[in-house]
Amino acid sequence: MIEKNYRGRFAPSPTGLLHFGSLVAAVGSYLDAKFNQGKWLVRIEDIDFQREVPGAVSEFLFVLESLGMEWDEEVVFQSRRLEAYQKALDRLEKQNLIYPCTCSRKEISDSSIIGLGGPIYPGTCLKNPSLSDKACSLRIQTNQNEIQFQDILKGPYTQKLRREIGDFVLRRADGIYAYQLAVVVDDAEQGITHVVRGADLLDSTPRQIFLQRSLGYSTPRYMHLPVVTNAAGEKLSKQTNAEPIDIANALPQLVKALCFLGQKPPAVILEGDIPSFWQWARENWQVNLIPR
Repeated sequence: MIEKNYRGRFAPSPTGLLHFGSLVAAVGSYLDAKFNQGKWLVRIEDIDFQREVPGAVSEFLFVLESLGMEWDEEVVFQSRRLEAYQKALDRLEKQNLIYPCTCSRKEISDSSIIGLGGPIYPGTCLKNPSLSDKACSLRIQTNQNEIQFQDILKGPYTQKLRREIGDFVLRRADGIYAYQLAVVVDDAEQGITHVVRGADLLDSTPRQIFLQRSLGYSTPRYMHLPVVTNAAGEKLSKQTNAEPIDIANALPQLVKALCFLGQKPPAVILEGDIPSFWQWARENWQVNLIPR
């Protein structure tokens, strides 16, 4: 069944070049949007300039174009949207949900139990506000309410943020806005209805839904794709020395990504070209074939 008014996106971070794991996420999000006759947007999540690799952004866009993946609206850069993130933070502050935190990573690690995303912050600075004038991060107060959503691939997923994550950071001590806040604001302002991305971000989704509800935003539908790993079982990434996409060998890599997503292109597709590949892929996209 075609989803009406579908708006999806691909949102890479320029901390390295696009590799096969990135390609799988791009292909999955692109095909789901195009199969549903929707819009596919590209957003560059370059908010953490300290980790950005010079030249990565232009290389991202060049590779996507070379692979025949055309975005439908102007590319959005998070680094140009700091005012929007501050406005969202101000709205949360007016609800008395935000508090400053001066705890170091070591202090948090020493006084916490380990949860889904690492140490669970015990709320030290909420219970005992610091009088120090040193730089502080800003955290949002979570609660014991259950956050539940229905992932298109994985089914129902439930998390209690206070117990499993703790109060999480929305702006770091160095002034950089956190991914969780930026992505929620961007998805809302771009009217994103469907988020198709890797399953490594599944645990982040309840935090984003919590922020969406706190800010009065609607919640998109989510589909978390299987993550590509190397021979050691590690997620492909810059840290695991993932090879960048070779556009000189584009068609076989596109076919490999499609097969990884459980689709069944005919062998003859390798004898064609990129436009014919996309025509077949768009017409034959089947979510029910994606490995769960």
